[in-house]
Amino acid sequence: MMKSFFTFLLYCCFSVVNNMVASTASDTIDTLQSISDNKGDTMVSSDETYALGFFSPKNTTNRYIGIWYNKVPIQTVVWVANKDNPLTDSSGVLKVNATGILILLNRNKEVIWSSNTTTPAQDPVAKLLDSGNLVVQERNNNRADGFLWQSFDYPSDTLLPGQKFGVNLVTGLNRFLTSWKSLDDPSHGSYAYGLDIHGYPQLFIKDGSTKRFRFGSWNGVQVSGVAQLTENPIFIYEFSYSQEEAYFIYELINSSVLHRLRLTPDGFSHRTTWSYEKMEWITFFHIPADYCDYYSQCGAYASCNVNRSPKCKCLDKFVQNGTNCVRRTSLNCHEDGFLRYPGLKLPDTDKSWFDRTISLDDCRILCLKNCSCTAYAPLDISNGARGCILWFEGLMDLKELNSSLQDVYVRVAKTELGSIEVHNSNKSNTRHKQDAIIISSTLVSFGALVSCLALIFYKWKTRQRSRNMRRNKETQAGATNDDQHEEDIDLPLFDISAISLATNNFSTDNILGKGGFGLVYKGILEDGREIAVKRRSENSTQGLKEFKNEVKHVSKLQHRNLVKLLGCCIQATERLLIYEFMPNKSLDFFIFDEQKSKLLNWPTRLHIINGIARGLLYLHQDSRHRIVHRDLKAANILLDAEMNPKVSDFGLARSFGGNEVEASTQNVVGTYGYLSPEYVIDGVYSTKSDVFSFGVLVLEIVSGKRNRGFNHQDHHFNLLGHAWRLFTEGKGYEIVCDAIRDTSNISAVLRLIHIGLLCVQQNPDDRPSMSTVVLMLSSEASLPQSKMPGFFTEREMGGDGSSSSSYKVFSNNDFTVSLLEAR
Repeated sequence: MMKSFFTFLLYCCFSVVNNMVASTASDTIDTLQSISDNKGDTMVSSDETYALGFFSPKNTTNRYIGIWYNKVPIQTVVWVANKDNPLTDSSGVLKVNATGILILLNRNKEVIWSSNTTTPAQDPVAKLLDSGNLVVQERNNNRADGFLWQSFDYPSDTLLPGQKFGVNLVTGLNRFLTSWKSLDDPSHGSYAYGLDIHGYPQLFIKDGSTKRFRFGSWNGVQVSGVAQLTENPIFIYEFSYSQEEAYFIYELINSSVLHRLRLTPDGFSHRTTWSYEKMEWITFFHIPADYCDYYSQCGAYASCNVNRSPKCKCLDKFVQNGTNCVRRTSLNCHEDGFLRYPGLKLPDTDKSWFDRTISLDDCRILCLKNCSCTAYAPLDISNGARGCILWFEGLMDLKELNSSLQDVYVRVAKTELGSIEVHNSNKSNTRHKQDAIIISSTLVSFGALVSCLALIFYKWKTRQRSRNMRRNKETQAGATNDDQHEEDIDLPLFDISAISLATNNFSTDNILGKGGFGLVYKGILEDGREIAVKRRSENSTQGLKEFKNEVKHVSKLQHRNLVKLLGCCIQATERLLIYEFMPNKSLDFFIFDEQKSKLLNWPTRLHIINGIARGLLYLHQDSRHRIVHRDLKAANILLDAEMNPKVSDFGLARSFGGNEVEASTQNVVGTYGYLSPEYVIDGVYSTKSDVFSFGVLVLEIVSGKRNRGFNHQDHHFNLLGHAWRLFTEGKGYEIVCDAIRDTSNISAVLRLIHIGLLCVQQNPDDRPSMSTVVLMLSSEASLPQSKMPGFFTEREMGGDGSSSSSYKVFSNNDFTVSLLEAR
């Protein structure tokens, strides 16, 4: 009893001290213009729950700007600004500059951290809200959506109630947790906890790029693999998924409770609640909690149950084969069926396909028709079973749940259905006998009508067969023997007359542009849809091979940042590709024109760069096969009505299957100025070739200058060399084009230039992958030092000092190279 009394007394003392600190900094309680470390300034939320100020973790004198619980005697930090760049003394000052950017200055008035506020402000202030969210906004704008910047968009290791946890699919902003390096070091640790949107969204904890724990996907009731998140007395949570955002969020049932979700330095997710009685944080639950929580402990097609020995067991109708389980009886495509496996955590959805609108029956039919489909399941089980998710590879990370609500239907050979199928067959035979009696009597009464319908059908079928034969002859007339063995084009076929009518008989007034394939026309279909039609010209260097290559790749790609192929036309000698119409033409139409470039402000350019990155990430990692575009350039980035970027022109693309990561060719294709060194010199291409092209694009978008044809009076570098030289001299901002120089965020632009230079490094192994690039673009994590870019001068020096003109011959930045002999 006495111990409890002293504990309570200690808490009261801490509360008094906190209130005294708040009162000494009364000018910063409501809004922040400047707080100083050496003055002990602290900013407190209006309900006094949270405080913002300078702090030092235990066992270190380093100083950080952070947010912590104001009334909790054990200092509990929930957000850190300068986590990777601490102050070494108490001379720090945090203030809001005239344009609305939060900046942290050291003793020498050097900026060591800043917010990435992108919209200039007129009269900006910073506020610490009662939710624990530090925001920058106009002084007279109190709207909840009127923030110019907010700390909730850049979480540290803690997620607070009301804080979104996920990805903005429009801007690419990714809100995820990163662990501290240690309890005394808030710099970036090894672990990250966030929403993975590859395939159907799912929650992960990762150790670097290694999956540590997979919470699973939202199934309308709960996250499929975490039973602890079912109904509880502390909080409620929801998952929101739309074309704009995918995120989780939780709210407290009792707002007076202090509750937080934290990623610890050792890679565990902890939900803790503050106990005023015990004066300590009480763990509500933590994950991983047992052996089966760790990712894929049992391999493919095996389920894990911690209460069983052995814990891993192959699914029914599967047998052990090495570290994985395999089907006892091989599949035979159209003679397969599905077995229902209840009470399983949804398998890893990384490579899955999903549709939230179709029925479960339609989902089964879709899976059955696709011989590569291995399993299916409903997406939403909150009110029956609806929606559809399909898997095409081995089912990984299966765990047996206490609840049997979640079903997974796994493809097996028809013979494995056994008594289930026999039982269904007997029921079906009985039903068929009853139906036969009814049908016979019906046929007697309506025989004449059936005969008439049969005759009509026969005539219609005859006409269809004749039309198809004629179409096949026209197609075969322009095809090669090799093409006849390729897979059928799974794409709508347009009639030449419909396209001719839509384009006003391919009028010159409808020409949008010209490429290596031929002219591009604007058209309007009879249903009012605007289209863009690529028509192969007779003297084009690209033939049927490139045509079918583009159809092959684009027809199966579905992503908001890839151009949508509506169909094609193959009649006689005509080869037409019909795309969705992009009213804002291509990126090069804007960025390389002095007047038109003014139409692309800084947020729009950043949006375009993020969109291109996400499109490439889909090609390299999330599409069914890894695809290397090989001709990424400003002219092949189309812009829709909202200036959303769409990667286009896949005539030169190549796909990788299995474990392939690179390939080589004797015929180098692409566009001068965007080709990577290893591709030009050795004919070796990989996804890192596209990364190089992306880096060139980033620097072109920021500077408004072309890489090739760039001239400077002080040196002979191209744009890559010029940017690298200025950046290493601390003058990187000088390459920013005039159109955005006065409105852009300095730190954000410099970070973007840094990312661009990392992408164009000479050695492909030094370049980041597109998944890393997307992470760099959406976070404030520190970046590695960039090395000298490849092809940064007009002439490259050989290893012995001799001059090599291998890159000197590339003098045009506008046209695609179809054939170029590699050395």
